[in-house]
Amino acid sequence: MCDTCGCDHPESTTYTIPGKEHKHDHSHGHTHEGDHTHTHPHSHGKEEHTHPHSHGHDHAHDHRHGHGGGHAHGHEHDHSHGHTHEHDHGHGHTHEHDHGHTPGGSRQIQLEQDVLAQNNLLAERNRGYFEAKNIIALNMVSSPGSGKTTVLEKTISELRSDHSFFVVEGDQQTLNDANRIKATGAAVIQVNTGNGCHLDADMINKSVKQLEVAENSFLVIENVGNLVCPAMFDLGESQRVVIISVTEGEDKPLKYPGMFHSSDICLINKTDLLPYVDFDVAKAREYALQVNPHLKFFEISARTGEGMQDWYNWLKNLKK
Repeated sequence: MCDTCGCDHPESTTYTIPGKEHKHDHSHGHTHEGDHTHTHPHSHGKEEHTHPHSHGHDHAHDHRHGHGGGHAHGHEHDHSHGHTHEHDHGHGHTHEHDHGHTPGGSRQIQLEQDVLAQNNLLAERNRGYFEAKNIIALNMVSSPGSGKTTVLEKTISELRSDHSFFVVEGDQQTLNDANRIKATGAAVIQVNTGNGCHLDADMINKSVKQLEVAENSFLVIENVGNLVCPAMFDLGESQRVVIISVTEGEDKPLKYPGMFHSSDICLINKTDLLPYVDFDVAKAREYALQVNPHLKFFEISARTGEGMQDWYNWLKNLKK
């Protein structure tokens, strides 16, 4: 499981380019530090895979190995027994030896820091690659149902005659969104995270390689629908775009400050529904600016096209 947010380990992730077979990632997103190497054979049906792990002799850690099936095999070696031994030696008194160790919060914090540090290092490598290739990488984030995919469909259809688009679709299951994007003519890869609640920099690195993203193009990452965990994971993007719809509460920026604080652009979508819902656009903007005074807004309706031209113009200016 992810040590930071508790979601499923990245080994359950699959990468699919529509029309091609699934590719399963068996690489381990963690390391064991130490002074010797050994292997653990794991049986997957008729096949057996051997994974090398290097670690020392401190067995107060656990090994979890995901095998693309959405489950993990954990084994823990703990030579510090959490119980009390009482020995009566006939001396008229008792010797008590307490060998218990209670895991503290410091270990969990260290694990979280290690996971994020490793992610951020790879994110910087991604960013450097994108800059060298003049690839504009956008990380689109939102809660489910905000209209991310529709915004992306309309954007690609409007701009693809002058700009190349490559898309990474993040979802827990299905190829539905990837198939919708494929219909626009853009190159797309679906990243299914299983029980995972976010994409990370390593997933983007693998996706970019499989998509063979061209120079001078747009790379649009449609993240897993979630306003919490994706906020913590830098993917190497040049711009983070958070989308909120008028069918949600205008207090979303206050409820999920991390996401709005880390974003550059806020799209307020489905404005065609404003006459029928109780949503105060001015309040939503005010709350968002309390969290992030530098946030730029576009009020749009992807369905009717209202306000979309300003969004298109902003994207075009990124290429200048």
